[in-house]
Amino acid sequence: MARFDKIAVMEKIGSTGMVPVFYHPDTETVMQVVKACYAGGVRAFEFTNRGDFAHEIFAAVVRRAATECPEMAIGAGSIVDAPTAALYMQSGACFIVGPLFNPEVARVCNRRLVPYTPGCGSVTEVGYAQEAGCDLCKIFPGDVLGPGMVKGLLAPLPWSKLMVTGGVEPTEENLTAWFHAGAYCVGMGSKLFPAHTIGQADWNSITGNCRDALEIIRKARKQ
Repeated sequence: MARFDKIAVMEKIGSTGMVPVFYHPDTETVMQVVKACYAGGVRAFEFTNRGDFAHEIFAAVVRRAATECPEMAIGAGSIVDAPTAALYMQSGACFIVGPLFNPEVARVCNRRLVPYTPGCGSVTEVGYAQEAGCDLCKIFPGDVLGPGMVKGLLAPLPWSKLMVTGGVEPTEENLTAWFHAGAYCVGMGSKLFPAHTIGQADWNSITGNCRDALEIIRKARKQ
């Protein structure tokens, strides 16, 4: 069962404006990354369902994070079907994210009041997702669609909350463009966790990257 309810999760995502996205086959590596992000101010973290037995890694991290990162809401990403969503929710997922919109996933998430953020690439898909109860929709892939997609979509659907994922970079230019276009938050993966920092176990660099990105977001929101 999720440690944080839907309202609390949305508040964590909205207050920081950033959700790190990460996968690694080693549980200890994932845990160190979660802790580094937590130290940098992150309060919502997406573990992607990318490898064999990924759900076992996820469950172990959720258990440890409950005591080592008590305010961190950990969700599961790359979820494309309802059975997988249910598996992760049973393992403690506080939110579910997908690269596409699947109404069956929305149904099982709504049953447990767990936020479901589906990937959408058009105004129509966002509309269908909102009708299915999705409070936050993922604009994906962000680097293909661009900030203009966010700005254009919000004109006729100004109530929309949009998370941009895919190619988002922790730079002032990139983040400012997304938030000035109207993004509610961003999901950030490889740009936030360069391969060499993981390989060298340079957790302090990850903490610094998160802290810097959150500061850029804070400033962009005020402009």
